[in-house]
Amino acid sequence: LNESLRCWSNIPFITMPLSRTHGKSFAHRSELRHAKRIVVKLGSAVVTRGDECGLALGRLASIVEQVSMLQNQGREMMIVTSGAVAFGKQRLRHEILLSQSVRQALHSGQNQLKDMAIPVLEARACAAAGQSGLMALYEAMFTQYSICAAQILVTNLDFHDEQKRRNLNGTLHELLRMNIVPIINTNDAVVPPPEPNSDLQGVNVISVKDNDSLAARLAVEMKTDLLIVLSDVEGLFDSPPGSDDAKLIDIFYPGDQQSVTFGTKSRVGMGGMEAKVKAALWALQGGTSVVIANGTYPKISGHVITDIVEGKKVGTFFSEVKPAGPTVEQQGEMARAGGRALAALQPEQRAEIIYHLADLLTDQREEILSANKKDLEEAERRLALPLMKRLSLSTSKLNSLAIGLRQIAASSQESVGRVIRRTRIAKDLELEQVTVPIGVLLVIFESRPDCLPQVSALAIASGNGLLLKGGKEAAHSNQILHHLTQEALSIHGVKDAVQLVNTREEVEDLCHLDKLIDLIIPRGSSQLVRDIQKAAKGIPVMGHSEGICHVYVDTEASVEKVTRIVRDSKCEYPAACNALETLLIHRDLLRTPLFDQIIDMLRVEQKSLWTGAFLKCCSLQRHAGH
Repeated sequence: LNESLRCWSNIPFITMPLSRTHGKSFAHRSELRHAKRIVVKLGSAVVTRGDECGLALGRLASIVEQVSMLQNQGREMMIVTSGAVAFGKQRLRHEILLSQSVRQALHSGQNQLKDMAIPVLEARACAAAGQSGLMALYEAMFTQYSICAAQILVTNLDFHDEQKRRNLNGTLHELLRMNIVPIINTNDAVVPPPEPNSDLQGVNVISVKDNDSLAARLAVEMKTDLLIVLSDVEGLFDSPPGSDDAKLIDIFYPGDQQSVTFGTKSRVGMGGMEAKVKAALWALQGGTSVVIANGTYPKISGHVITDIVEGKKVGTFFSEVKPAGPTVEQQGEMARAGGRALAALQPEQRAEIIYHLADLLTDQREEILSANKKDLEEAERRLALPLMKRLSLSTSKLNSLAIGLRQIAASSQESVGRVIRRTRIAKDLELEQVTVPIGVLLVIFESRPDCLPQVSALAIASGNGLLLKGGKEAAHSNQILHHLTQEALSIHGVKDAVQLVNTREEVEDLCHLDKLIDLIIPRGSSQLVRDIQKAAKGIPVMGHSEGICHVYVDTEASVEKVTRIVRDSKCEYPAACNALETLLIHRDLLRTPLFDQIIDMLRVEQKSLWTGAFLKCCSLQRHAGH
């Protein structure tokens, strides 16, 4: 390493091409998957055991596995690790035990040994004893994935000396070029007191007081895309995590610092959450995206690092872009409050809202079709023809929607509060089963904007709050339809009962909001339903099976209705998910005028016909007879 440092001493400070245009951090979680160069900071509470003596080997092995996976994808991974003091403490305690006489060992209880060891085990000595063992452990683990690791120990003085900064920068770049994972730690055996937060020229920098500040400093120096800070808490809370009203902050904007109250520091680390936030904001200002998350008990897939890189909703994401509009959690709370107000309305008032929405669909036809045209133009090159037809709205579709909504309104009088069953338990005591709202519904639908007013009307009729997550292909159409829905709700002051999720929330992340959502209803392909059922944790999912799309024509069928039914089921809206796919005809109807009439109609409508095995057989026999 020293040879390498000398070789790089005359190389400029930045010598390697950057992985992306640096200078501005990612604005949204979904962009994190594009991160090329990543620093993973492992806090003391992550790598050490609960007894603060020795390493948590299971967690460390999982972290190494995830880092190796990302490294093998072509990313440039760096680890800033703690753990040398804990590893050294374990070694030195063992040495103290071996140095005792037999009499001392027999008469010294475990607590007495710990009490005796406390004044002896100085932190710098523990770090010196633990560095080699910690690095040997990392090397053994990374070797299992055919990856080489290299150790770098730094102090704050290394960043204040320009020549040392160049050497360090050059060494790290060379290691990354050779596909080696640098394992970086403060040289705690000789670390001096921290310097002020400025360099020799007075430029504002962050002083290396702990591994949080070290990770931030390295991330900015190396033009890193992403800094992942792992600790023993879920992320940044608006108040100390132990308090009852503490809420996890999903996205933290630098201007929101006044709304956060910090608690105590980690049980084994040198810095607490306040130090992490300070380091994160400094790195963010330098153009590096930052996520603070829990590395001890990850709650999603168990792979917190890869989950973060994939853009999943893990921990607290630091962004320079102020979130526009309410968060999905706030929308869920608004939908719950609005749903309760909606359920408290009279049935006639809920019906009036739906009638008004039906009128708006026809009155605002031009605005709706104009928004839909934008969606069609943007999706023209990306979507297949059947999906384009589902995405498309027309005057006839809007008229049909309005008719359907009026039917829902007319039948909604007893949707809420209807007595289904009444049982007399005793004199003057009756047990009633009454229909009540479910709560907050999450309806996920694909590129079908006509689904939005239908689902909204059903939720309004049943007095439920509603969260809608539509396909991004129909963004403009969904926006105008949701605006009209809220306009209809406003006539009785329940505008917030229906919310459209426009943020970049992944569907899988929405399925984890078990405290806000009471039922998930996916409307789309069978694959979508299976994915939602798999992702939902603690929330019921109302799925559907694939079903069949058959029409059967019996010998007793009405001749006047048959052709009209077949045409309507196949030709009016062929892109619908329940459009006719298989036409079954009774064998006695073969070679009859009705059979010919059906076939001729389908040919006129330019539909392709594929005959079944029995019909083919009959056709061959007929030709053989001739």
